[in-house]
Amino acid sequence: MRNRFLSYLCVINLIWTTGAHAQQPPISPLPPAPPPPVIPPVAPPPPPLFTDAERASLVAFWNAPGRLEIAAPPDAASNGPWQVRLTPEGSAWLHGYQKAIRGAGKVIPPTQDARASQSSPQAEWETWITARVAYDRYQAGAVAASANAAVRQLSPIPTAPRTISAPVPPAPVVPPTVPVAAPGPIPPALLAACGNPPRFANAVSPLQYTIRLDDPADTYVYQDNVTMRDRYAYYRFPRGTVAYGKKLENFSDRELADLFRKAGFTPGEQRIFTAVSGLEGGFETVNTYDTGYVSVGFIQFITLATGREDLARVMADEKASEPQEFQNDFHRLGMDIQPSDGTLTVVDPATGAELVGTDAVMRVIEDKRLTAVFQRAGRKSEAFRVAQIRTARASYWPAADRIQISLPNGAVISGIVSDFIKSEAGLATLLDRKVNVGNIRMLTEVAAQVLQAHKGKKLTDLARHEREIITAMKYRSDFLKDKKLSQPR
Repeated sequence: MRNRFLSYLCVINLIWTTGAHAQQPPISPLPPAPPPPVIPPVAPPPPPLFTDAERASLVAFWNAPGRLEIAAPPDAASNGPWQVRLTPEGSAWLHGYQKAIRGAGKVIPPTQDARASQSSPQAEWETWITARVAYDRYQAGAVAASANAAVRQLSPIPTAPRTISAPVPPAPVVPPTVPVAAPGPIPPALLAACGNPPRFANAVSPLQYTIRLDDPADTYVYQDNVTMRDRYAYYRFPRGTVAYGKKLENFSDRELADLFRKAGFTPGEQRIFTAVSGLEGGFETVNTYDTGYVSVGFIQFITLATGREDLARVMADEKASEPQEFQNDFHRLGMDIQPSDGTLTVVDPATGAELVGTDAVMRVIEDKRLTAVFQRAGRKSEAFRVAQIRTARASYWPAADRIQISLPNGAVISGIVSDFIKSEAGLATLLDRKVNVGNIRMLTEVAAQVLQAHKGKKLTDLARHEREIITAMKYRSDFLKDKKLSQPR
């Protein structure tokens, strides 16, 4: 019985393995495993520019008693420590709005606010934004007033003493007695074009920083949360600051001429750069709140986020031409540039860490002791001033820029700017654009239009129409009205 049962099981097993089971589709093989991702090798950090002993000495120097003092600004006792300020997020949104109503390639001077005209399709946008900005500032003003009232009930506010070099304190914020109404829903087309806007104003508590360097007279004062226009489109860093210092127009003629002569400039070129610098600053001007990240000098040389832009080229010029002065101006105070690519490098005054590139740039914005290093160099170092002038010419001088125009008959003519821009006022106008916008590409379009209108055939034909060209190229200032500059014929 047992043998027959086993035989039966064998038959069932044979049927299973050769019958129904054998009819099942074969199992497809698994696809081959993908190769592991290729991870690019991480570049090793650059070799340090500062020794351990130097970093330790810098930490001791920057943290000496009295080197850095932080307090509420002098006006906090009267106006209250809380003030209304434009938000960086709102400013960035306004920059996007500017592009939406003007086009990505059309810029306006940073001294102007982009506004849609009431006759344009975006008139509804402008009405809503105006109301939204007013509403946000009203709300922020109410918060600031409430916070200031609470602080005054608690205790007196310790403030820093007033200093001549400190920024002018803002007027106290008094919220309107009549509440400002909310603007209602954002127009759908504006939302689609620019995205959902953040708050345009907040209540903040500015601080004042006093840095003392080599002697009691070598003092630098800064305030953060800088006051901006309601709709300024380039504000990015609330911990940033601005300090102006002595303008070029306040230097003696002899002193200024000596600096430009050492940089290889002619008197006419000096007049042009001096005129444009009035829109930018002096040799010691520093600005760390806007889209340039860290901006320094009479043409506002910048770092951007990378720390490799024209401010680094100014430092490289001084380091190559006057190494001992560079050591005194920068390295001994914890600042240098990488020998391979000129990237800004700093030693953090608080920790002694050596920071490169973006980390270094952000530390200059955050720590006013490093901001003061740049201002000190512009205030006290002839070598740094001359390096600024040389770099300004190498980076921005427009006279030798090439220009190419296509004529209606298909012919192409080319040459350089100085073929038809002859006057100091004309070159100052182009320099203004090149410094602030970064290029003078618009000149090609303007020159082509003028050439066609007057039936010219070569670039030199444009020289007799220079005033017309410069009028069209005007940007931040009308240099055709500057009596110190030579004018077109």
